[in-house]
Parts: sequence; C-alpha cells; structure tokens
Amino acid sequence: MNVDGKKYRTIWLAEDGGSVEIIDQTRFPHTFETIRLHTMEDAAHAIRFMQVRGAPLIGATAAYGVALAMRTDASDDNLHAACSSLLETRPTAVNLQWALDKARRTLVRLAPEIREEAAFKLANDICDEDIAINMAIGMHGMELIAAISRLKRAGEPVNILTHCNAGWLATVDWGTATAPIYMSHDGGIPVHVWVDETRPRNQGAFLTAWELGQHGVPHTVIVDNAGGHLMQHGEVDIVITGTDRTTATGDVCNKIGTYLKALAAKDNSVPFYVALPSPTIDFSLSDGIRQIPIEERGGEEVSRITGRTSTGEIETVDIVADGSPVGNPAFDVTPARLVTGLITERGVLEANRKAIADAFPERVRASA
Repeated sequence: MNVDGKKYRTIWLAEDGGSVEIIDQTRFPHTFETIRLHTMEDAAHAIRFMQVRGAPLIGATAAYGVALAMRTDASDDNLHAACSSLLETRPTAVNLQWALDKARRTLVRLAPEIREEAAFKLANDICDEDIAINMAIGMHGMELIAAISRLKRAGEPVNILTHCNAGWLATVDWGTATAPIYMSHDGGIPVHVWVDETRPRNQGAFLTAWELGQHGVPHTVIVDNAGGHLMQHGEVDIVITGTDRTTATGDVCNKIGTYLKALAAKDNSVPFYVALPSPTIDFSLSDGIRQIPIEERGGEEVSRITGRTSTGEIETVDIVADGSPVGNPAFDVTPARLVTGLITERGVLEANRKAIADAFPERVRASA
C-alpha cells in the first residue's frame, strides 16, 4: 500500500540482503518509522512488543526470524531453539506456529550450509503468498459490499464497521478485513468505515484510521461501545473483522470486544463477516472458547496511554485511579453461530466444520 505516495510492504528484505526491515507500529499514529532486524532476537522482540502485529504479519516476521537465526548458526540445535523462542512471543495467533512449523519442516531436511538461503527464500515466499491470499479475500469480500451497494440510492455509501486492525499493517499488504474495503473504494463503490478505537492499544484509532486516511477511504473513528447504538439506528450495513485464530468449526478469536460486536449485529440483523486467510484456521481445535489460549497482557496497556500534546510532544500519561488493579485479556472468542460467513481466499464460507473442510481438504488431511 502507499504511504505518502510511496509503495510499502510491512516487512521486507533490506538492501544488504542479510537483515530485515519493518514498519515500527508502536510509533503510530504520529510517527512513521522503519527499523532493521539483524538477529532472531530482534525479530522476537518486534513480535512480543508489537512493533509488528496482526496474525499474518507475525507469521511472516517469525519466518524471517528463523532465517536470521540460520544466518548466524545453521545447526539443528539452533534451528529448534530459534523456533521455540519465537513461538513463545505471542500465544494466540496461530499463524506464528504455522510459519514456524513450515520453516522447521523445510529446513531440517536440508544440509546446514544451504539452510540460510532456503530460510530467506521461504520467508519471502510466505510474504508473497500472504499478499496473494489477501487479494483473493478482497475480491470475494468486494462482492458482498457490491451487493449491498446495489440496494442503496445512487452515491449512498455502504457503511462498514471494523474492530481492531485487520488492514495492510496487520499483514504483508492489502490486509484481510480491509482488502474488500480498499478494492471496493478503488472500484468506485462508495464506502464509509466506522473505525472502532479498539481499547486498550487503540489499533483502530492508531492504525486502521491512519491507513484508511493514507488510501483516501472515508472513515469515522468511534468509541468501542458505539457500534451497537449505530446498528440500532440503521447506520451499519455490514461488520467485517479479522481473526487471529479460527477453529475447524468456525469459532473466531479476535481482538477483545469482537464478541460484543457480533452480539449487537445478531440483535439488529446486521451481517457479521470475518475475513481470514486459511493459515489462520487451526484444524486441531473444535471449541474456541475452551481451547484457544487467550493472551493476558500487561495492565499498563489499560492504565496508561500515549498521545501527542498541544505542543506537539509525545507523552504517556496515567488514566486509571491509583491503586486500582487492572485486567487485560487481549482477545475474545465469537462462537460460529454468530458469524454470518467467513471470507477466505477460496470464497465466502459458512462458519461450520463441513464448509471449512470442503474448502480446504488438504489442510484437513495435513492435520489428521
């Protein structure tokens, strides 16, 4: 996607051919900075401290982390140690494990002297595959938006509500939930996006709003609890979110607060869709509420907030009463019964075991 007219991916091989560059997402929305990853430890730090975030981008970064590890030591011991260290960084996003399993399976069969080159090629391939998948998701999702648009008066926008960031900043390019939005906008379909702020890290206000603005997509930032009110008054035509892990039965794990949006959508007959690349489907799980591990992040994310002052300075301030304990579950699970459909690279699927298995039979066989 474009940033001030320049084409960017969220992660790419640096010009030196031996390090990796990323966009530092902890600096948004007030600063655009890129940083360079030289070691596996740099990649692990970037994932753990959310300099990169979003399940597909986490997976891509992990793959590059393995490649950086192979650059310094291509032994079996270091391969397994690197995969183990990277796996510990974020427990919820299944793309992380998917990318590491793929790297381990590919590299362990190769002689150590050719592992570095193979690891970097694999990471590049994972990035290219992610872009192709997201483009396909965009095309299938655009058909849903176009169908709604045909029912509206000429020029009236389709109002789409999002939660968290499932944009190109969460992937290598295009995004999952935003790909249909960008393609609809570029294709001349009028759209307007309600952007949930997404407390506590404000990925909607900081990231989604920023990238939509860069692309020229009309949008409005709203507080997380405004979505139900807008649905009650007919101001939301469709909800599209992303996901960090989806079970074989269609339960969806996404940023905390997604479940409440799905409940409000169900109560107001607003279609609730989840855009997901197939690597996000965990075919080993059937019950999302009981089986998906929910990351509990530090309370300071809730009790403190960073912003720009009237003098232009970036400051972090406390916003919670002194002495009050803070809980911070980072994700929740939306049961399949509340999901209208799953927008995948192979089409829009019903959120149930049969539909998912029929669309991705090779993934089912691999998980058996």
